[in-house]
Formats: sequence, structure tokens, C-alpha cells
Amino acid sequence: MALHYFCRHCGVKVGSLDQMTLSSDHLGFQQLTDDERLDMITYESTGDIHVKTICEDCQEALERNPDLHQYESFIQ
Repeated sequence: MALHYFCRHCGVKVGSLDQMTLSSDHLGFQQLTDDERLDMITYESTGDIHVKTICEDCQEALERNPDLHQYESFIQ
């Protein structure tokens, strides 16, 4: 089982934790609401977990252009 982080805007793989032995409490997932968990976390049939996050490039774009927050995907 592995944990994979992907940017929610551009889809780039941000990082992975292989052979994960941490619980969701250690990862901070309990801080998310049920709706946020449904939106951000996907459990694959292989046992892997995919988490949507924001990469540094998209974060910089959002900081420079706050109006982009209204779009799910703004990277062309």
C-alpha cells in the first residue's frame, strides 16, 4: 500500500509514501470534513491511496491571481 499525492489543478505527481504504516490520524485526515475527504481522498482497489493537494507552481499561480480559486482546473 502506498500514499500518492497529486495536484488537484494540473495533475502533477507531488510525491509518494511507499509501504505506508501511518494511520489517517497521523496524516491529518481527521481534520478534514466528510465532504473534503470525499473530494480529496481516493482509495484504489490495489490498496493505494490518492490524495489531491496543490503543487508549488499552482499555489504560486493562485497567490498571484486569486480569482483563479473559482476554477477547478486553470492550468492549460
